[in-house]
Amino acid sequence: MTTAGAGQAEADRDEKGGIRTALAGLTTRGRSFLAAGVAAAVCAYVLGQSDLLRVGLLLAVLPLVCATVLYRTRYRVAGSRRLSPARVPAGSEARVHLRMDNVSRLPTGLLMLQDRVPYVLGPRPRFVLDRMEAGGRREVSYRVRSDLRGRYPLGPLQLRLTDPFGMCELTRSFSTYDTLTVIPRVEALAPVRLSGEAKGYGDGRQRSLALAGEDDVIPRGYRYGDDLRRVHWRSTARYGELMVRREEQPQRARCTVLLDTRGIAYQGAGPDSAFEWAVSGAASVLVHMLERGFSVRLLTDTGNAVPGEGGDGFAGASQGSADAAGLMMDTLAVIDHSDGAGLSRAYDVLRGGNEGLLVAFLGDLDEEQAAVLGRMRQRSPGAVAFVLDSDTWVREPSDVPGPLDRSGERLRMLREAGWTALGVPRGAALDELWRQADRERRGVAAASGGEGP
Repeated sequence: MTTAGAGQAEADRDEKGGIRTALAGLTTRGRSFLAAGVAAAVCAYVLGQSDLLRVGLLLAVLPLVCATVLYRTRYRVAGSRRLSPARVPAGSEARVHLRMDNVSRLPTGLLMLQDRVPYVLGPRPRFVLDRMEAGGRREVSYRVRSDLRGRYPLGPLQLRLTDPFGMCELTRSFSTYDTLTVIPRVEALAPVRLSGEAKGYGDGRQRSLALAGEDDVIPRGYRYGDDLRRVHWRSTARYGELMVRREEQPQRARCTVLLDTRGIAYQGAGPDSAFEWAVSGAASVLVHMLERGFSVRLLTDTGNAVPGEGGDGFAGASQGSADAAGLMMDTLAVIDHSDGAGLSRAYDVLRGGNEGLLVAFLGDLDEEQAAVLGRMRQRSPGAVAFVLDSDTWVREPSDVPGPLDRSGERLRMLREAGWTALGVPRGAALDELWRQADRERRGVAAASGGEGP
């Protein structure tokens, strides 16, 4: 939940606008009165009717007086906006709370309040605020919803001032606005054990504790500035040099989520397209792995990594899981197709090894990219690929036998390279594929005499 900074709107006289601004605010009723008054005055002059002239002057002067009085009215009104929440999954609603405060010593008249919102979030909200006494406050709220992820500006707020006769309306705008972030949908996943977890908080942590003893300390060489109270005398005598104790931090299991964003790898658009499924799948796996205590990283085909290249590039250990998840969700909220044609840049990032579990969401693949993915598998102790054949997402499967055969060939190449590779049919549930990947991994491990259930 975030709060917008307060802005102020003043209905003060604008020296540059002058009478032109006031006349521009005349409503249809005000313009009609002005036109009728001028016409009546002209007719009275031609016909010599003094009574008609007085009526014409009254009709013409009334809207001008209303516009002048409204233009010179001095209202000081402060407004603020609060989003609840400021980050919302696609398809869910967020509520926007508006608060108006009369900070002047004079009461206001009738105020019409409206907020600017993008059309994808719904209709523009409008409210009529009753007369606010000096120091008074009014609060209103409205809901917004979007099926499309992205970052959407809200505001600025606008106040429409009107006179009691409805002759003139003037608009005053606030200067501040807020941003609503619509993140991809996140699907809850089953807590299966795919691979790469044994080096994390599972057996690896127990081994660390067993080796370190009750104090969980491991000696290392003395460095300038170390506290002498941490000198480990037994190790010092053993190694013949000054050794100090250090607290061992158990190594967290790692997971890299690779998202293929190549524009040539996907067809179609909209909330139900293959690309949106891949983005939602990547978000679901990232959140799931963070909740399980993994250090995670989001990697795209362009070689860009989130949360960043500082340190080891992973998040979840050095920074809070909630902050890491928020950073990656914000990135996925605005991610779009890339102009790249291959996955070589992502492979260059993975060359260092020790990347932990690799989970990839891929679009259409050619033989060259399948070979690159095969080399990626050699850098990871476990790898799972969800391959989306975009042709099956825009057409019926019976209409595209050729691409289906090609997709099957690519899956076979990935499996031969050691991937747990699954094709993603249109409308598939990620949780079911997640469980299927675990079953296939266990089956391959059992067949090869490795890890069993």
